[in-house]
Amino acid sequence: MSSKINWPEAIKPLLKKYKNEKHPLEYKNTYQLLVMVILSAQDSDRNINKLAPEFFKAFPNMQALSNATADALTPYISKIRNFGNKGKWLTELSKTIKKDSNIPLTLEELTKLPGIGRKSANVIQRESGAPAEGVIVDLHVVRVAPRLGIASGIDPKKIEKQIMEVLPQKDWDAGMAMSFLGREICRPQPKCEECLMKEVCAYYNGWL
Repeated sequence: MSSKINWPEAIKPLLKKYKNEKHPLEYKNTYQLLVMVILSAQDSDRNINKLAPEFFKAFPNMQALSNATADALTPYISKIRNFGNKGKWLTELSKTIKKDSNIPLTLEELTKLPGIGRKSANVIQRESGAPAEGVIVDLHVVRVAPRLGIASGIDPKKIEKQIMEVLPQKDWDAGMAMSFLGREICRPQPKCEECLMKEVCAYYNGWL
């Protein structure tokens, strides 16, 4: 039944609800965003938000970061999961980028940087106001999209491809909208009765 859904139409209320919602990472500029996105992989946004102010006091911009060693970063990021690799990635990319004004905003250039995959690049593009070249698929979207019936499976890349196939590019912010829905309503134990998508949801309607 969910294959009969006109998704460009059905997704509109969700896009409208979360249209101008800022990502939960509390960044102040593109440099901070880039750093925090890398640090947040496999960790919680809450944890990164807590530790970020001290980090940015020590390394206020890309130039300051490019003069640092990975070991110099450790005291600020040691409470973050996989901090060893993340410290290496940050020092490595800072030496390539050198200053804030050189931060790339295309998917191709972003994903060439160490520690940045498609999801991270899509988040950076969205938050910087760059045109979407993909769809954000985080762990919330991996849960929400198959429940809705807009995509299937658990592979983020395949889910992203499916969403890009059924929605026009102007609606690719649906990824972040589904992420917000997953954080607030479509939790592991979903609050279906409160959900504005229940009319078209495969999980709610028993179409799965």
